Amino acid sequence: MPKITRSQLRHSISTHVGRRTKPVVSADYVVGLTDGEGCFYVSVASSSKYRARAKVQLNFYIKMQERDRRLLEQVKNRLCCGEVYFQKEKRANHTQCYRYTVGSHRDIIEKIIPFFQQHCLQSVSKQNSFNSFCKIANLVRRQKHLTKSGVKQIHVLKSLMNKKTVGLA
Repeated sequence: MPKITRSQLRHSISTHVGRRTKPVVSADYVVGLTDGEGCFYVSVASSSKYRARAKVQLNFYIKMQERDRRLLEQVKNRLCCGEVYFQKEKRANHTQCYRYTVGSHRDIIEKIIPFFQQHCLQSVSKQNSFNSFCKIANLVRRQKHLTKSGVKQIHVLKSLMNKKTVGLA
């Protein structure tokens, strides 16, 4: 069992689900983890199964070392969606890790985006990626990802994501 730091306790709260209490972290803690270890990601894969010849997938994830799995479970409890799973690392110079991930379009649109609209990210680069992610999610919500012109817009917005920027918002 990993040791809980004073900072983690200060930023932890509990929610009641039925008779059981689920530990969760504060919104500020989730924002901080996301700024440092999180990613908003969009994949566009060619596929003849779709009208626009592309499958668009929205993803949000936070990846942490194996010993921090409990924190990811608390993030999952806070956001009320997603899954935590072990991600075997194949690169020799990297440690084994766990990943909290949300890939459901519904959960992204109804839970993840509203959460980060209410609780702003601090890093400029992550906020910029989130803004593009929101625009893409809006296209998906309006089913524009099912058209060739919509997929083209998504490619343009995707190219703006996950760029490194120095400074704070």
